[in-house]
Amino acid sequence: MLGIDPGLVGTGYGVIESAPAGVTVLDSGVIETRADLALEERVRAIYDGVWRLLDKHAPTALVLEDLYSEYRFPRTALLMAHARGVVCLAAGQRDIAVLPLAPAEVKRTVTGNGAAAKEQIQRGVQRLLGLAEPPRSSHVADALALALTGLSRLGHLR
Repeated sequence: MLGIDPGLVGTGYGVIESAPAGVTVLDSGVIETRADLALEERVRAIYDGVWRLLDKHAPTALVLEDLYSEYRFPRTALLMAHARGVVCLAAGQRDIAVLPLAPAEVKRTVTGNGAAAKEQIQRGVQRLLGLAEPPRSSHVADALALALTGLSRLGHLR
């Protein structure tokens, strides 16, 4: 299962696998873009990074944070939509199902609180995956939380 936390500056990803012994992290990281690049170069970098992940891991499904907007920050949603669009394009070109999940559902699944803070998500992911320490990047923690929630939603958690 591939979880993706889309963002124009940093797109977090986490690849996990469920097995009888538990859930294992196969890969995680952040696809970063530089602010001095043109928009088309930034979305191309995200697309290329996601394409490489799809090549490397061949997931059967991709879990993507659903688009949301805070009233005070509408520009954030617009920028995030660019990243989401190229992620959906890459998945669609590979016939990989995309499962969009609301941030509140993911937070509730991982922490029990639909309004959890970033640090709570990082600790929840650490606990659920048995990691020695929380993921340092909140983008990675969010992507792993998305993947965990996707596994749970699809009934693949053991």
